Amino acid sequence: MTVTVTAVDVHDVRFPTAAAGDGSDAINRGDYSASYVELRTDAGVTGAGFTFTNGRGNELTCAAIEALAHHVTGRTVAEIFADPVAFWRSLSADVQLRWLGPEKGVIHMATGALVNAVWDLRAKLAGKPMWQLLAELPTEELVASIDFHHITDALTPGEAAAILDKGLIGLDERRAGLERDGFPSYTTSVGWLGYPDDKVRALTRQAYAEGWRAMKMKVGGPPADDLRRARIIRAEIGPDALLMMDANQVWDVDEAITNMTALAEVDPYWIEEPTHADDILGHARIARAVTGLTGGRCRVATGEVAANRVIFKQLLQAEAIGVMQIDACRVGGVNEVLAEILMAAKFGVPICPHAGGVGLCEYVQHLAVFDYLRVGTSLDGRMVEYVDHLHEHFVDPVRTREGRYLLPEAPGYSSTMKPESIAEFRFPDGPVWR
Repeated sequence: MTVTVTAVDVHDVRFPTAAAGDGSDAINRGDYSASYVELRTDAGVTGAGFTFTNGRGNELTCAAIEALAHHVTGRTVAEIFADPVAFWRSLSADVQLRWLGPEKGVIHMATGALVNAVWDLRAKLAGKPMWQLLAELPTEELVASIDFHHITDALTPGEAAAILDKGLIGLDERRAGLERDGFPSYTTSVGWLGYPDDKVRALTRQAYAEGWRAMKMKVGGPPADDLRRARIIRAEIGPDALLMMDANQVWDVDEAITNMTALAEVDPYWIEEPTHADDILGHARIARAVTGLTGGRCRVATGEVAANRVIFKQLLQAEAIGVMQIDACRVGGVNEVLAEILMAAKFGVPICPHAGGVGLCEYVQHLAVFDYLRVGTSLDGRMVEYVDHLHEHFVDPVRTREGRYLLPEAPGYSSTMKPESIAEFRFPDGPVWR
């Protein structure tokens, strides 16, 4: 069936999360928001995509999506996927708008929203959840979806194909295991920086009782406060559960090393975003230092604001990360994420996607499952972040059981928001904001 995109609708949707401290860290304290896209078609099926922001500024990503929408409107799904790299470049390398990036920031996030909406539409038309669509695609089609420009010094099309072909071995057995047991996860909901100690303790105790054995806290406040809160969480979860830390880029390189010297006391599993997101060599130096501090137990993790596949390439080449945190919509959508997942596999670094926010958990569960089924083929070191906020606004929300994600079953990318949520939280005219 030939399906044509007839219109692109863009919605500025914002949730008032700042008041309760939800999502608060060393840098950010805002209202979780989404620049939400609906691709209407002549078949009556709607593709949904979005990019996540932190409130004010969401209007900028909405405007960028509208500026790029003409590359999608009027095109058929068959035409788009007959030459997916050309389509991707029409958005990421628009001859005038590219200057505002290139391949980073507002324009690239808008690209991701539209690209993800197109993939959601394709998965819905195929009647498959996104993870299944990707896992079952032929190797040559997956490789043909990737723009290898600027990364062939780290990953060639031939190397990507070899990894994907190898991933076909045992795929059915791995899928059966996920259907039975779910996908490993960790929760960040216990340790937002704006939460008082009593709330941190209560949430940690509750999460442990619900089966979570990996938890993440925010750091980057006064060092003594960070250590005190870390001791509270460690005391609640015991010595065997994993405790991760996230500094959200607030430290200088030497400051990160100094602070992690003290925090090593509580045996952190990783330190996330210890310094500026673009400081490849700084991350590498911190990685060497924390490895020495902890006898190799702690590693550096980053990626939630890595702008594109080239930044990830350099992080891997410099041995700057021990955990790669892909984000579903900071970069240019599914096509670019495929490149990042495959590069991580070549360099032997596990994928632990960044989630939280508005709908990021819904998105990245599909990417993590695809990585395990078809690329990484091992659960060692692999977890998906979970944050217990805002899932009720999605038609197909994430489901968890005893600290593990359950496989999505509905067709699509789990990115469709409920119409009533869009109406209520639309900015600035929704009832919540009037």
